[in-house]
Amino acid sequence: MLHSKYRPGNLILSAALIALGFFMIIPMFWMISTSFKVREQIWLTNWIPNPPTLENYRQVVGLVPIVRMLFNSVFVSLVSTLGQLLIGTLAAYAFARIRFAGRNVIFMIFLGTMMIPGYVLITPLYLIISRLGFLNTYAALIVPKLISVFGIFMLRQFFLSIPKDLDESAFIDGASRFRVLFQIISPNCIPAYAALFIFSFMGVWNDFMWPLIAINKEAMRTIQVGIAYFTDSNTLRYGPTMAASFIASIPILAVFMIANRHFVAGLTMTGIKG
Repeated sequence: MLHSKYRPGNLILSAALIALGFFMIIPMFWMISTSFKVREQIWLTNWIPNPPTLENYRQVVGLVPIVRMLFNSVFVSLVSTLGQLLIGTLAAYAFARIRFAGRNVIFMIFLGTMMIPGYVLITPLYLIISRLGFLNTYAALIVPKLISVFGIFMLRQFFLSIPKDLDESAFIDGASRFRVLFQIISPNCIPAYAALFIFSFMGVWNDFMWPLIAINKEAMRTIQVGIAYFTDSNTLRYGPTMAASFIASIPILAVFMIANRHFVAGLTMTGIKG
């Protein structure tokens, strides 16, 4: 009798997933290949640059302050993500563990806000940030990203999967709610935090519209806005654009590789309880 993982259905499914994964990395490979090609070779069928060139990267460094933009993106994404984790932890614990009047109604209202398209909120958000005097500052990029309803929902689901006996035992020993949260529950939620960190970091890192609107100073722009420097109304410089895109993708890949071993566990365990 064949082992379950060697059954025809599983083999076909595995082959299909491998093929799908291969097709998904083709654009990434094309981006890297194009970033090392001279202009005349970009639309040729050769995937390997011949000869490879660093001219596109020289143009990127010469045209935009790429290092400063990378720093801005890393700083804004990191601070915003850590803020989301902290605020999401506090809110999720309240919804999962503390009984108060209207808890479920308030939580459903929170979830309802996820149905509102983000672009609808850009104008009122801009007016609020402008009146607070945050335009052209890091606060303009960080403050609107500090709260993630998705993050609150995700952490709440994970908290619900942790037995309440742990809380009750700690309360009997005289522990406060904050001590229970940060010393007992949070250490058991590393997979959820890893998954949420990746989602949040990617969301802030890849945001283009809001940094374009809220920031006018070149020194404060993020890397995603910097990529747009290589596009005008008529042409797109593919070589420099792909070089800048490859540079912008490196931090995301690094974050995923660091948190990868907890990522899958975090996704699978957040849906245990409703």
